[in-house]
Amino acid sequence: MKRVTILALDDALATSITIPLEMLNAANVIARVRRAETDLLIETAGVRDEPVTVTGGMEIMPRSSITQIQQSDLIFVPALWGSPARALRRHPEPVDWLREQYQAGATVCSVCTGSYFLAEAGLLDGRVATTHWYYFDDFANRYPAIKLERKRFITHDTRLYCTGSVNAARDLMLHFIENLYGDAIANEVSRHFTHELKRSWESLLLNHDQQNTHHDETIIKAQEWLQMNFQRDIQIEEMAATLKLSVRSLNRRFKTATNRTPLQYLQEVRIEEARELLKQSNLAVAEIAFRVGYHDASHFAGLFRRLNKVTPVAYRRLVRNKVFNVESAES
Repeated sequence: MKRVTILALDDALATSITIPLEMLNAANVIARVRRAETDLLIETAGVRDEPVTVTGGMEIMPRSSITQIQQSDLIFVPALWGSPARALRRHPEPVDWLREQYQAGATVCSVCTGSYFLAEAGLLDGRVATTHWYYFDDFANRYPAIKLERKRFITHDTRLYCTGSVNAARDLMLHFIENLYGDAIANEVSRHFTHELKRSWESLLLNHDQQNTHHDETIIKAQEWLQMNFQRDIQIEEMAATLKLSVRSLNRRFKTATNRTPLQYLQEVRIEEARELLKQSNLAVAEIAFRVGYHDASHFAGLFRRLNKVTPVAYRRLVRNKVFNVESAES
């Protein structure tokens, strides 16, 4: 039997605990319905055998404590709210435990600032890692032996995984579920937990141009402006004037910060909104195109297919094809 342990710590982000737990549980339920093997023990573990209080004041009662777990195959370390240094001082116990588990063969995955625990254990020395963007400089200064990847949301090095956001942890979960249960069940879980098609693990890991974080506040304002005005006929000159930049400076700084041009970013924002409308509404493709800022439905359909590898109609069919009904399966 394989054992998956999800650490539950005080002041952790609840979603960094519940997303792995819920996605693995869904995979288990689907496997039982399909009469596939479900030889997997999924449990939460605290530092002590007592409730923990996560962000928002919610209490979680771990199934066990780390002192009771002699060996685990896959471990998730949650993101902590606030100062990682303070979290390490408050929770020193997982550091030695994680080192021992890794040396015994466990795979360890951290969510956002959970990477500080792996770093403190010395597991990431000489290896690539990432963390939440807000703590990049602190992480780099505190752990100079670690190869910090500032422009990747998922890193992997010798059974050690780090994610830079909770959404990236969701993507990584699909990789683990595929390894544990197979591609069919991973696709089924993907349809329940995300409106997007399941992207291949390789593309997530190797793509250096995925939704990069940055610290250029002016370009953050530009991104926000595009997100609020994407339905309009966008003129780059207008946005540049709003930000008190020349068009040339705007394009240069935008590309430096995000690895894409303002037009490419605008296209991504529009297509993301189109995916939501395809999932949630019964609007015709032409009407969706108009609502997200494209007056030519053919141009929109071609762009959608180029960015998503399927047509809008095929995408709608795929994201709505939920043949598995959880309620009926558990009744």
